[in-house]
Amino acid sequence: MACLRPLPLVRSSLPRIHKPRPICPERVYRSSNNTLHLASRSWTQLNCSVCQLRTAATTAAAVASTNTAQDARSSFTRLKNLLLGTALSLTLVFGFYYTTDTRSSLHEYLVIPLLRYVYPDAEDAHEFGNKALKFLGSFGLHPRERGDPDAKGDLAVEVFGHQLGNPVGTSAGIDKHCEIPDVLLLAGPAIVEIGGVTPQPQEGNPKPRVWRIKSQNALINRYGLNSEGADYIAMRLRQRLREYAYHMGLGIDQQAEQMILDGGAGVPPGSLHQGKLLAVQIAKNKWTKDEDIESVKKDYVYCTSLLGRYADIIVVNVSSPNTPGLRSLQKSEPLTDILEAVVGAARKVKRKTPVHVMVKVSPDEDSEEDVRGICDAVWDSGVDGVVVGNTTKKRPDPLPGYSIPEQEQRYLSESGGYSGPSTFGRTVALVKRYRKILNESSYMRADETSPPSSTINAPSTQEPLGNPEPTSQSPSSDSKDQPSIGSSIASSAKSLLLETHSETRPPITDSEVDASVSRDKEHLKPQTPEEDAESKSQPIIRLPERTNPFSSSSNTADEPSPSPASQTDSFTASSSPDTRPSPSIPPYPTSSSSSSSSSHPPRRKVIFATGGITNGAQALQILDAGADISQVYTALVYGGIGTISKMKMEMRAELAAKAKPKVTQTQKGS
Repeated sequence: MACLRPLPLVRSSLPRIHKPRPICPERVYRSSNNTLHLASRSWTQLNCSVCQLRTAATTAAAVASTNTAQDARSSFTRLKNLLLGTALSLTLVFGFYYTTDTRSSLHEYLVIPLLRYVYPDAEDAHEFGNKALKFLGSFGLHPRERGDPDAKGDLAVEVFGHQLGNPVGTSAGIDKHCEIPDVLLLAGPAIVEIGGVTPQPQEGNPKPRVWRIKSQNALINRYGLNSEGADYIAMRLRQRLREYAYHMGLGIDQQAEQMILDGGAGVPPGSLHQGKLLAVQIAKNKWTKDEDIESVKKDYVYCTSLLGRYADIIVVNVSSPNTPGLRSLQKSEPLTDILEAVVGAARKVKRKTPVHVMVKVSPDEDSEEDVRGICDAVWDSGVDGVVVGNTTKKRPDPLPGYSIPEQEQRYLSESGGYSGPSTFGRTVALVKRYRKILNESSYMRADETSPPSSTINAPSTQEPLGNPEPTSQSPSSDSKDQPSIGSSIASSAKSLLLETHSETRPPITDSEVDASVSRDKEHLKPQTPEEDAESKSQPIIRLPERTNPFSSSSNTADEPSPSPASQTDSFTASSSPDTRPSPSIPPYPTSSSSSSSSSHPPRRKVIFATGGITNGAQALQILDAGADISQVYTALVYGGIGTISKMKMEMRAELAAKAKPKVTQTQKGS
């Protein structure tokens, strides 16, 4: 085996490069001929050590100086970042609160003009606005009324036994498909009306079907009741209610749902907000023949059965101008049949809290015969109230001082319902007429020439038991001209005993009756005429007065004068038509019950008014005319989501100006 030897090292032929060593400056000196020489190592050894120390000190000083400069720059950067971050955070916070406050002018002067510019078609702008509000509402970023201005109760009203924070609501058409009910409720109104909803889905009329009359702040629409159907809307409302129950810690099952419907959460089951109500407008499908009243009734009953569980108010729409033949249902006889069917379906809704029913009428049916015929149907069917006003087929005169451009004049020739400020005067006049007729103490039907023989307040023919009714006579005259209290009790007891024992035993003698009455009189405490009158003036159930803070001295003689607002929770008795009946009265009286003899006054009919209301002063004028709630639609389209808050601020300012005492010229001089 050959011996393995390591290979010899091969030196590189390239020359080696020597790196020069650093020369200490202490070893270099300059000679007389100005040449550089190196000093010996022994002589410069001490000087080199000093040089190293000097270099190290210089380096340390430079490093320290550099660190100080860097620390200064770092502190300044941190301070600058802190200031910028704080400013940005404050800007975002205040920007959020400003942009999501309905009182911000941003919504009226930026958002609305921008929507008009981006979407020339009014319906497209409306749909995008609703989708944007729905998206923002899912994250809690939607505009809302902040500060709870209704808490002080200066605008509070009572409707259907609910104490509402204010008398302003939104009309149907803003939220047709129940996409943003909570967003609208948090924007300030006390009542939000969604719909109209039809039994089956329908597309409505072909597009385009909405036009802006910007010179008049008006709209013309012929939607034709486009709807996703009652089943879909009911499913959406049910999901909303169950989510509310889940967030309240009650669960998300059917039992939790029923608990909310029965009032277990302390809020109205429709709105799910204290002091607010949710109304759902229903209508028939356009292919249901108007002359087939039974089919029409089935359409309305189907919607009521599905949607009544999740609504506080059902509004029966028989006045849309865009559904052919619908307004023919406002005749007294067919309207009575339809409303009776809806009231019956509402009473069958499986929940403890009642569902109230209202009918929406047309402003074009304004003859005396039409108005009284509708009032006949309202009284006979047991409906709780009327929504006065809808879009009109007529074209009102332009507002004073404003001319209509040529393009908008072409829009006015389109068929459809007109809504805008020009219709306000007709709405006020119509509200006064409905309130006057509905408030008649002894209601007279349109086809009768004299009041019915059996009126609501007709006295009973049977002699009452106990003390007689107090009269306007003095106690002394009562004791002289009328039988004594003891004799009244004796005669009543004698007749009662005779009637009771006439069939169960042989007739008793007068001596037995007198003996029984004498025993009872011995145990009765004597009562003076003053105590008797005081006891008769106290009702069994004390009823709250109807709250209406908007009465003014400008009411005409034929208009009811609303009672002042009650700022306390005390209950007082009242016999005025504004007083609600006792809980013993069924929530939906029928025609037979209303015409029968009863000691209870008739239920006061509620009026919602819509049509041309754009500001707080007009809302107060509508309320003074006899309405309970003023609803807005077109004003929201032009004013944005802050319209309700703006109207309420104007109402408060108007009421404060009326309440302020007027200073006469003599007082100014003194």
